[in-house]
Amino acid sequence: MSARAVTDATFEQEVINNEKTVLVDFWAEWCGPCRAVSPILDQIALEHSDKLDIVKLNVDDNPALAAKYQITSIPAMKVFQKGEVVKTVIGAKPKPALEADLAAYLA
Repeated sequence: MSARAVTDATFEQEVINNEKTVLVDFWAEWCGPCRAVSPILDQIALEHSDKLDIVKLNVDDNPALAAKYQITSIPAMKVFQKGEVVKTVIGAKPKPALEADLAAYLA
């Protein structure tokens, strides 16, 4: 399963109330680095679907959530466990670097 989109309306159910660890990719259509990291996140989502849910939140369409989580540059990825942010990753990175950043949640 590849990363799926979430919105203000679905964020609480998909992220906050999710039993699994969730990585939220904060992105926008116009952001080149966001588009570059998207297929990498889809690959990680497919390979680690048993341990990690990956969702994407468009910051232009959902500005309230972007503000709530203090998103000032994108791509920004936040890892949530039991509704709390436990890790933040800023910027597009190659797959090995992202997997290293997420190793504690993929093991």
